[in-house]
Amino acid sequence: MKYRFLNSALVGVVMSFAPVQLSAETLAGALTAAYDNSNLLEQSRALLRAEDEDVAIALSALLPSINARSTITLSDPSLARDNLSSTVALTLELLLWDAGRTQLAVESAKETVLAVRAELVQQEQAVLLDAVNAYVQVLRDQRVAQLRDSNLRLITQELRAARDRFEVGEVTRTDVAQAEARLAQARGSLVEAQGNLQITRELYKVAVGRAPVGLKGISRLPKLPASANAAKATAKRVSPLIEQVQHQIKANELNYAAAKAGTRPRITFNSALSHSSVTNNSSSIGLEMNVPIYQGGQLSALVRKSLAAVHGSKAALNQTAIVLEQNVANAWSRLAVANAQVTSSDRQIRAAQIAFDGVREEAKLGARTTLDVLDAEQVLSDARTTRVVSETQVYSAAYGLLAAMGLLTADNLKLKVQRYDPSEYYNAVKNAPVPSSKAGKKLDRILNRYQKN
Repeated sequence: MKYRFLNSALVGVVMSFAPVQLSAETLAGALTAAYDNSNLLEQSRALLRAEDEDVAIALSALLPSINARSTITLSDPSLARDNLSSTVALTLELLLWDAGRTQLAVESAKETVLAVRAELVQQEQAVLLDAVNAYVQVLRDQRVAQLRDSNLRLITQELRAARDRFEVGEVTRTDVAQAEARLAQARGSLVEAQGNLQITRELYKVAVGRAPVGLKGISRLPKLPASANAAKATAKRVSPLIEQVQHQIKANELNYAAAKAGTRPRITFNSALSHSSVTNNSSSIGLEMNVPIYQGGQLSALVRKSLAAVHGSKAALNQTAIVLEQNVANAWSRLAVANAQVTSSDRQIRAAQIAFDGVREEAKLGARTTLDVLDAEQVLSDARTTRVVSETQVYSAAYGLLAAMGLLTADNLKLKVQRYDPSEYYNAVKNAPVPSSKAGKKLDRILNRYQKN
């Protein structure tokens, strides 16, 4: 099934709503606001920055560790002479060799950062898809409320006509009662539609970050692949879900190698300077080697555990690919069904309009009852409502397909937003800068910019 076939069903389909206000909102504007205002994105970005710090933490084990220590000791308070002594010491420790375990931990932390970046892209897609759905649902419920109001006015006219005809003896009291019952039903339907509109407006405020004002109709679909197979191939190539699991596999493989390196010797360089009030100054320098001989089976268990994590993440990749393909296929099917429903609704509306006009004229001649007119009008109203709902499903399915493929992003949609650069913070912290350094001061400026709350 080709995309041009799917799109042909929407030729001439435009969501027509109330006259556009001066402060009208477009879908692109709503998506831009959702990107800028989303607390979920802010939360995910903060979690990513926390993950960036794990790289600096892992790297710090490769850098010198310098510590200062001072002590004051009163050896025997009961003696008359002064037994108060003090010591000041400065120590340095530097890892020389650990079979690559620490460096492997650094590389694993980097892969984890990349996995969390992919997760951030997935969150971005979820935020934008929520905004799309909220936008089209407000449009839908606005239009449904208008249809319900129009239906109420039409039934009011039919009731007035039925009463006039009753006065001259053309219809019975039963016809009037039927019109009155249908009018009460129409009033209830209008109240329900207005309530649904209020609910979706609140949903819009949550998804976009501001109230909907004068939403403009959507006139065209986003650019989509030509076939379901093409969509699946795109998803496997660019989906952040696949990318996330791939980086998790690499991180687990590096952790497995690090666990094996943990069973090997570790060599460190140590030096110390000390000054005591009661003894001479002292200094020392040396190498220390620690060789694990028996740790109660802990090291072997860690190796096996990390290997199991590798196997689990590879299975997760296979499952993610299967689910991803299913999600794309489902979105493609929903889009095809929604397009078909739009076409079917158009035909139903044309036929229902002809039937309603004919029944109403026949009723004037006494060939039809008031109930026949009301039933025909209800069929027409239902057909129009179905058309509005189908239009909503078309756009929701189209953007849902983009999300399933991994293309519902600010970059792909070309939104005019200030992009969040995940590499900025990472580059500032990856070398573990100290606060007093130039790099540390630059990091402070970045952190201050992120403090929105």
